[in-house]
Amino acid sequence: MGLAARGGAAGFGRPVDTFGGGVAVDGPGPGLDALMPDWTYHPLRGIAARSLGVRRSQRLALRTLARVGSLPGGGWLVAHALGHRHLPPHLAGAVAGVPVRSRLGAVVPPGVARDAVRALPLIGAGVVVVAPVAVDDVPLVREAAAGRRVPVIAHAVSAQARDAVAPHVDAAVTEGLEHTSTGSVAHAAEVLADPGKSVLVTPPVLVRAGPGWFGRVIDAATPTDPGPGRQRGWPAWWWGLLVGLGMIGAGLGAAAITLGPVLLWYDRAFLGMDVARLHAVNHHLVHFLQHDRITMAGTMVAIGAVYTGLAAGGLRQGMAWARDAYLVSGWIAFPTLLYFLGFGFVEPLHTAVVVVLFPMFLLATRRRTGPRWTVREDGPEHLRHRALVGQLLLVCTGISLFIGGAVVSFVGLTGVFVDSDLDFLRVGADAFDQRLLSFIAHDRAGFGGALMAAAAAITLLSAWGWRRGEWWVWWSLAVAAAAGFLPALLVHGVIGYVDFFHLAPVVLGLGLTVTGLALSRSYLCGGAARCSPRGAAHRVTATDR
Repeated sequence: MGLAARGGAAGFGRPVDTFGGGVAVDGPGPGLDALMPDWTYHPLRGIAARSLGVRRSQRLALRTLARVGSLPGGGWLVAHALGHRHLPPHLAGAVAGVPVRSRLGAVVPPGVARDAVRALPLIGAGVVVVAPVAVDDVPLVREAAAGRRVPVIAHAVSAQARDAVAPHVDAAVTEGLEHTSTGSVAHAAEVLADPGKSVLVTPPVLVRAGPGWFGRVIDAATPTDPGPGRQRGWPAWWWGLLVGLGMIGAGLGAAAITLGPVLLWYDRAFLGMDVARLHAVNHHLVHFLQHDRITMAGTMVAIGAVYTGLAAGGLRQGMAWARDAYLVSGWIAFPTLLYFLGFGFVEPLHTAVVVVLFPMFLLATRRRTGPRWTVREDGPEHLRHRALVGQLLLVCTGISLFIGGAVVSFVGLTGVFVDSDLDFLRVGADAFDQRLLSFIAHDRAGFGGALMAAAAAITLLSAWGWRRGEWWVWWSLAVAAAAGFLPALLVHGVIGYVDFFHLAPVVLGLGLTVTGLALSRSYLCGGAARCSPRGAAHRVTATDR
């Protein structure tokens, strides 16, 4: 990490290495850390290094990120996928006299400057310093600075090199920029609180800390309000909380109906038969319908659990990523009502739930609120690294569930049954009339849509919400897992539908989730010390400065 002070150097009271006099930046430059989020970088870094070699894996990753970012929409995709941040205005300022949107930047050697200038801004760098620059390095710097997203500053080793590179960059200096080798998020946030100072991260720090370091510093440096203040109407998070609780209630109601009468009046009217006649058609058919609907009910409760957590834990604290996760999942969940267009079967209760909850969803996500979160220090590094493994497992589980939901929706909208379904029912694919097929397909497609919505919320909550002390993230995922997995396994066992390949994804998903939550519990549920500029637990004293 480094500092640049307007009008001179600003040390931390710690060892400082300057770039002047031909001193090289340690290491090959940022690489693997720039491509991956922390939850893949730390768990997989060793594997990639052993497979490709340390330097090759780093350079390959940096180059790949630069190329993806250069594609249309690639920069937006990378920035959001890695946990997008909204820069607070006070981070703007100047570095070496150059205006920047963020005084948080990076230092890279000339050899990797071209890829670094294209890649590092995507993960939070507001300025890139190329150092040390000799006369022979000028062509590399000129190529790197072409088409830059953020200002590029060259730190030259001599006046001759400075004059040669100056026309190609935003500024060229021979002194005045300093850096330190500490990666403390709290310390960086404290420095950025001074509008005359900047933080420049060096390659060794990025390699140790991972790509999420920029985002963690931005979070810690974001001023937060002490409370919601006066506002007209209900806070947005109240509406989000009502949607979550409404989904939980709807899921429990669906489970009660399934375990009780199974069919309501509109079901019987559409089918032209009651439960007894369904038994007469196929002895296993009622159990099959119950297994579909119990699984659907559990998924609805899981969605409600995550929405409740996102509202009470994320929206209430003004976390922009929580609103975006809520939006993505909701815009998958609510439109699944339109599946009825393909089957001609409109469920009055399903429609009523959507009519009541959808306006609340819009009110919950209509606008962003100001930040009111508490940023905590990461604590022991081994706990954080263990939690990152858990995060990787939960993100993978969420992605797998989304794929599974898409497959279930496709099957419901097309073939209705898979082979294991027909084996359980002990019939062929043409054993039921079209109206009964439409009824079953409606349930299956609806479950697939709900599963995709739940999976989207779980994936984004896991990818973006991993911060020390955010206990609500852990509990939201734990309750959602219990509601989603356990009823599904239980109902399959009760009715005797125990096909190995049918249940294997559920068992695997449950195992990954339990393991991920176990690895993450100490990190997510522990720690209370703030490390934000206001009221930080880690304060920089006058002596330190």
